[in-house]
Amino acid sequence: MKSIRFIRKYSQNPSRRVVVTGLGIVSPLGTNTLKSWQNLLKGQSGIVSLKDEEYLKLPSQIAGKIPDEDNPALSKMMSKSNLKLMAPATCLALFATEEALNDAKWVPQLESDMESTGVTLGMGMIDLKDVCDTNNALQSGYNKVSPFFVPRILPNMAAGHISIKYGFRGPNHAVSTACATGAHSIGDAFRFIRNGDADVMVSGGAEACISPLAIAGFCRLRALSTSFNDKPTMASRPFDKNRDGFVMGEGAAVLVLEEYKHALQRNAKIYAEILGYGLSGDAAHITTPRVDGSGAILSMNRALQDSNINYKEISYINAHATSTPVGDGIESTAIRTLFKEKAKDILISSTKGAHGHLLGAAGNLETAFTVLAISEGVVPPTLNLDNPLDDLNYVAKVPQKWTKDRRIALKNSFGFGGTNATLCISSV
Repeated sequence: MKSIRFIRKYSQNPSRRVVVTGLGIVSPLGTNTLKSWQNLLKGQSGIVSLKDEEYLKLPSQIAGKIPDEDNPALSKMMSKSNLKLMAPATCLALFATEEALNDAKWVPQLESDMESTGVTLGMGMIDLKDVCDTNNALQSGYNKVSPFFVPRILPNMAAGHISIKYGFRGPNHAVSTACATGAHSIGDAFRFIRNGDADVMVSGGAEACISPLAIAGFCRLRALSTSFNDKPTMASRPFDKNRDGFVMGEGAAVLVLEEYKHALQRNAKIYAEILGYGLSGDAAHITTPRVDGSGAILSMNRALQDSNINYKEISYINAHATSTPVGDGIESTAIRTLFKEKAKDILISSTKGAHGHLLGAAGNLETAFTVLAISEGVVPPTLNLDNPLDDLNYVAKVPQKWTKDRRIALKNSFGFGGTNATLCISSV
């Protein structure tokens, strides 16, 4: 048996800062980080019509789909042989992880490094199509059920596969908190590093659950956009008065988080710093937040307190805003309540207008975009914002320069069941 290295605990050591050193993205806007970011800033949309006959019977016939680009590496990852063993979301997570680790230049070989590197990655939903297909196979006989069926649908299996592939033996943790999954994953990873449980964490979320059954289920909840089937790129319109529901999306985004001194010692590129993390529960309704925005207020305020940041120092909020008639307005109410007279000076945007709502992969994708905004000093736009619901600055349609000397942002993510997460991120 190999010797076990025990990591010293630093839970009482405030010098354990956490930075972002790597990014990996596969999204409706592109099959890598650079393409996704550039297309976002160009105002392009990854939302398309769903042409299969099964979708034509549904009220919503659009989704944010990963584009069919000439990417042999992605095609290999999504091969039939891999999909027999793993869910599509797990394959996407592995693909994004490879880009993130290469970006961070962190592929450790030493036992001590692998023991101090962990994974936090989850998904919001399992693949309903896999469940239906397997149930149909069972009707033909027990032996028709794949021995990989259960491992394919376990929400923690993406984290498991990443850990196994790279030999990471730090915390192996999977979050499944609906649409807040990705942000919770990053927040938990941040705390693992700050507490001394790891030096490096591979963190994010993945989602690949677009199917007739999933869309039908969300349609029955009256959650999806149904008025723009003939104009899919106009359907997701956060903070716009004509919004009528969200658009499902698919993809994965992975961030490499690292203890600051560890990153400096190996001369790693640093994009931004995670300052703090706040969580709350609405305790109100299975799908609808509290009308007064108190759940979001608690989450944002707790992130500020955890960061030791005054609310007046925030100059950008990457909003959860999904384009639903109720949710966007409540988030706006929460921002105006918490930030008072400062609210009108804050840049606010929701990138879901470009890529739709990636559910369990939404918070992490949008955190990656927030990190890039901090790193490059430019705030991505909110697409399709023709008639804003109020007078806050929602960065309508085109990017805006972010000229603060120290750029500090909040990233909100809220999920069904009343679960809320907020990350506080800054330039270094």
